[in-house]
Amino acid sequence: MEFHYSDALTHLMGHVLKLHRENVDFLIQAYDVYPGQPPLLMRLVEKDGQVQKELASRLSIKPATLTVMVNRMEKNGLVLRKPDPVDQRVSRVFLTDKGRRAAEAVTQALSVIESACLQHVDEEEKRLLRRLLQQMYRNLEEFKREQQR
Repeated sequence: MEFHYSDALTHLMGHVLKLHRENVDFLIQAYDVYPGQPPLLMRLVEKDGQVQKELASRLSIKPATLTVMVNRMEKNGLVLRKPDPVDQRVSRVFLTDKGRRAAEAVTQALSVIESACLQHVDEEEKRLLRRLLQQMYRNLEEFKREQQR
């Protein structure tokens, strides 16, 4: 089978993800949440007060990138940093009340966009899509590990 970029998974998934993100960003713009910040908000909803290094790892981004993101979010009143009670050299990141409201808006936006995305997809197809995406993720993780050997 010949490879055609316009039919390639990378091309199609890239377009879907771009539109998904643009729509979510549009729905949450009133909450001072900028592109790239929703995953950090969601991680803090799961477990507030995480160490920055832990957050960077969970988000698969460099610590320096996370620092820039946290600085901006702190400036907008979404998060605050507090020193760790045991190790003063370590900062923990916490949601503010404004950050919690923003996280609720992000959760709602993600739900609305997911519903729009899957509007004409039946339940069996949704389960199959999730299962296929999870398998693709595992396959790519394995491929990456093999390449790094």
